[in-house]
Amino acid sequence: MPYKNLHILVLLREVNDPRPPARVTTRGAGISDRGLRRVPNQADLVALEEALRLKDSLGGAVTVLAMGPERLDDTLRLAFSLGADRGIRFWDHGLEGGDAVADARILARIVGILSPTLLFTGNRLADRGDDPVPALAAAATGAPCITAAVALTLKPQGVEALRKGDRGARQKVAAPFPCTVLFDEGQTPRYPSIEAITRSLTAPIEEWELADLGLPFWEVGATGAYLTTAEFGTPRPDPVRLVTPDPQLPAFERIISLLSGGIKAREGKTHLLSADETTTELLRIFREEGIAPEAAS
Repeated sequence: MPYKNLHILVLLREVNDPRPPARVTTRGAGISDRGLRRVPNQADLVALEEALRLKDSLGGAVTVLAMGPERLDDTLRLAFSLGADRGIRFWDHGLEGGDAVADARILARIVGILSPTLLFTGNRLADRGDDPVPALAAAATGAPCITAAVALTLKPQGVEALRKGDRGARQKVAAPFPCTVLFDEGQTPRYPSIEAITRSLTAPIEEWELADLGLPFWEVGATGAYLTTAEFGTPRPDPVRLVTPDPQLPAFERIISLLSGGIKAREGKTHLLSADETTTELLRIFREEGIAPEAAS
């Protein structure tokens, strides 16, 4: 029986393409990613395919959402060519500097406005690993969240999902509507036809800003972040690659060198001190930088 009111919202994100050529250069104090290719997150496309399959078999509508700059329009048009009904791209300069908590507030607000039956997205990002934003947004809206899903079945009042467990196990869980499902595996995404690609080029993409959500600026971006940007960082010792281990070293040290990839710390960059000496040296550095007060005379 068709689900006439079934509405699935799919969150699409982009990741850095790990395949060469990828060039990242430093410019002053920052890092330039010019020339670095970005591609849709594969797990998100799997989630989109699951949403489209439910739409084909049960009816309903599929809305795709992207949060980011204008280049994400290409990802939304790809979703249009695959069969999505509506595309929304949210972007505002007030998002800059935010953390997962601040981003989750935005996603939760968008979910509150659209009121989807289901929110689908990938369980992991290909270049960064786990992304806590969808789960935090589900918690903020009071909706259940199913992670690491590999299969999904719709029931009259909710969903039943098969999810990954520890050490290759499988676990069957159920959740009521509305809920969030994060897919780890699923059906291979379909290929769009030439006609569908042509139609997607003129498909309307809705552009939302912070003013459209009614969120105060102090709850998003850097002002709404729980994890502020660190002012100090510990520099990583500059390594020296050893092509061949020194034959003068004992056998066990040569084996350790090979197992570590032939990399050792550059001499003079690592200091080994006792606990008392380390404390004294750190206090001296903090006092020189004005972080710690001067010692009382």
